[in-house]
Parts: sequence; structure tokens; C-alpha cells
Amino acid sequence: MSVPVKSRGALARDRLLSAATDELAETGELEVAAVARRAGVSVGLPYRYFATRTGLLVAVLEAFHQRLCDAAAMRTYDAPTWAERELQRIRDWVSFLYDEPVAPIVLAGFGDADVAAANTRHLQELTEVGARNMAHAQRTGELPNERDPEFLAAATLGGTNAVVAVCLTRTPRPPAESVVDQLWAFVSGAVGLPQR
Repeated sequence: MSVPVKSRGALARDRLLSAATDELAETGELEVAAVARRAGVSVGLPYRYFATRTGLLVAVLEAFHQRLCDAAAMRTYDAPTWAERELQRIRDWVSFLYDEPVAPIVLAGFGDADVAAANTRHLQELTEVGARNMAHAQRTGELPNERDPEFLAAATLGGTNAVVAVCLTRTPRPPAESVVDQLWAFVSGAVGLPQR
């Protein structure tokens, strides 16, 4: 099976997106001229691919969410129980956010109203996926069914991101496994997982 070769334009866009991510992670700011310098291209080239500074910020955010989905949010786990699968998802989620250079900025909120709207859209999509996941566990009897799965998904997603956002501001950061243990206590209690 051959791997598709990217066009020159796709490669340039990827290079700009990588430079923008690095610039945002290192400086906390995103100026288009700085991104162009970092990528080694003309100042006008980012506008060709992203139209505006906001367009570039939204692209950085969308790439972050895609990496999060690949690392944890949309992964399929093979463990036999819902609890085992979700504990592994939390482990992968925390690990991803601890290692992701722009996570502190994304979790703190950045950009203008268009960037905030894009972030809200991504969080709503993740909440919908989480709600379906929890509703399935309720139907199979792994979770009690008297709690609203959408509320549970929103609370556990928001809580997980809020806890990790706090951790990312601490020096030194709390050990990831300790954070996972505390998050799992929160999530398992919130969803009503029977305690063993």
C-alpha cells in the first residue's frame, strides 16, 4: 500500500501550522509575521492558506483537537469493561495534555470570539461522543441509568480539562499518575460506578 504524497501546497500549509503551534507554545502569542519568519516564508504566505490571523489560530486549535482525538478522545479500547476502557482513556488524555506544548494555552482559552466558537464546537462534539459512550454503558448495565448521560459527559470532560489546566500551571507539575487517580475517583463517582 503506497502512502499518498503531499502536494507542495499541503506541505507549505503543514509547515506554517507547525510554526504557528511552536510560536504559540513558546511565546503565548501568535503574530503572523513571526510565524512566517519561523517557517522561513514570506509574510504574505500564511494569509494565502489561512486568510486571517484568526483563521490561523482556528487551524492551530483544530490540529490540537485532532491530536487529542487520536491520542485519547476517539480511540477504541479493547478492555472488557467500561471502567477499564475509560480509566485508560483518562490516562491517555492526561498524558497527551501533559506532553502537548499548546495544551496550557488551549485549556486556558485564547483568541477571539471565532476561536472561542470553534473551541466550543469541538467540546460539544466531544460531549456528544461521551454521552453516547455513557448511554451505551447504561444500556448494558455497567452504569446506573438514572443520570443524564449528556450531563455526565459534559461534567467529566469539563472537570478533566479543568483539573489538568490547574496541573499545567504548577511547578513542579503533579505526577501524572496521581492526577489520573484523582480524576478517576471524580469520574467514577460522577457516573455512579459501583464501588468495589
